[in-house]
Amino acid sequence: MTEPVLSRREGAVRWLIFNNVAKHNALTLEMNRGLIAGIEAFAAADDERVLVLAGAGEKAFMSGADIAEFEGDQQRVEAFGRDTLRMMRALRDLAKPTVAMIRGYCIGGGLALASACDIRIAASDASFAIPAARLGVGYGGEFTKLLVDLVGPSTTKEILFTARRYDADEAHLLGLINRVVTVAELENFTRTYCAAMAENAPLSQRATKLVVAELLAGCHDEGSPGHQAIAACAESEDFRNAPRAFLEKRKPVFNGR
Repeated sequence: MTEPVLSRREGAVRWLIFNNVAKHNALTLEMNRGLIAGIEAFAAADDERVLVLAGAGEKAFMSGADIAEFEGDQQRVEAFGRDTLRMMRALRDLAKPTVAMIRGYCIGGGLALASACDIRIAASDASFAIPAARLGVGYGGEFTKLLVDLVGPSTTKEILFTARRYDADEAHLLGLINRVVTVAELENFTRTYCAAMAENAPLSQRATKLVVAELLAGCHDEGSPGHQAIAACAESEDFRNAPRAFLEKRKPVFNGR
């Protein structure tokens, strides 16, 4: 249990768990590097279909950066910044679905990390904030864009201008999270939800991720990767086999080809 990131597999679902319980899972250099390794391994595993990120313990998903780890050491500050960007980009650019399972504090970089996931499922005790305006910090462009893409420019400004904390119900109304469930239900709900998602066609999911990203960027056209991914679905073995399974009244099995 001393590893900065714990990893486990449940069927086709990979779980990566932040493990800095004493500091409410604050992000460290080692945690960044563990996440990068875990994300890259998940990306390369054809039989792993969905990635879940979660925090160890009962208090926090992630409470931001562990500033005490590198305070006063400029080289470590710069290394942390580089690794954080690399980790966020690796997560954002995954071709497969990603889910943040959120309990407790989801603050600062924790909220940015959750926003880089495709879907956010939160317990009723979760709370959300980006306190940059209380620290005199200008929030970075890539992290801000994650919020803008998720909740729009006006709500992003509210979150950053006020630096206030939102409970799970408010976050749901704002569109920060997709689902709110009780603390007791959180893990089982997420497990069932992700297992069902992992049974669906991976080529379809890949196409969806590409098309949504292109629509947000205003670059979806006939020559785009998203358009090509749609065409690949139509030509796939999975697409040919699914109607046969329907006619035979059985669940289709998708192989991603």
